[in-house]
Amino acid sequence: MDLTAERVRRALEAVIDPELMLNVVELGLIRDVIVSDTHVQVHMTLTFPGCPYGPEIYDRVLTEMKSVADGREAVLDMVWQPPWDPRSDASDEVKAELGIWD
Repeated sequence: MDLTAERVRRALEAVIDPELMLNVVELGLIRDVIVSDTHVQVHMTLTFPGCPYGPEIYDRVLTEMKSVADGREAVLDMVWQPPWDPRSDASDEVKAELGIWD
């Protein structure tokens, strides 16, 4: 099976933010997924830069990336701009779960 950005995103749905108990993809913490012949690169943010679960989430995302990388190098980049905003970044299901209504 060819590795695609969508397949990587599906794998990353297994990573749960321990504080919010929601997955990082639906939360909108995964900004971008780039798959090339040699790399799987993910740009990820956190709910805020000082998140105490940041290192744990980072490690779990990297582990999931490596599990589907199919021999490619897994590169995980933290990005802080724009800051995470659940009103624009989270899925509709997560917004409802968090009590965010448009």
